[in-house]
Amino acid sequence: MPAFAQRHAISDVCILVRDIERSIAFYVEKLGFTPKHRAPGFADFSGAGLTLALWEIDHISRHAGLSAERASGAHTMLVAVLLASPAEVDACHADLTADGIVFSGPPADYPWNARCCYFSGPDGEVWELYAWLDGGAVGKLP
Repeated sequence: MPAFAQRHAISDVCILVRDIERSIAFYVEKLGFTPKHRAPGFADFSGAGLTLALWEIDHISRHAGLSAERASGAHTMLVAVLLASPAEVDACHADLTADGIVFSGPPADYPWNARCCYFSGPDGEVWELYAWLDGGAVGKLP
């Protein structure tokens, strides 16, 4: 079977931010991104290429068990991989765990309507494997 990176495309580039409202305003008003979804501590946008998503550092740290201290320094990037289903998140978690990847916890269903699991790369970059629950119906941005 091909390696993880050959089977699953990176779907989102996520920026870990301190103030979600200020960041939303910047990306919409200054850079012209089109709002897609909004949930507490989270927003994502359409643009040319990948989806750009914003996660408020304290929010994702509280819910996903990631260190807010690590995220507040130089490592403020989260790389997301959208998978086809919650079952695929579980399967990838099992495969990568078998390959020695250490996750912050097992796959779980989160308040932003997605099943996710998280691990860090060697330089502290955070990776999220996720699949939308219920077709991805999180709140829409105005």
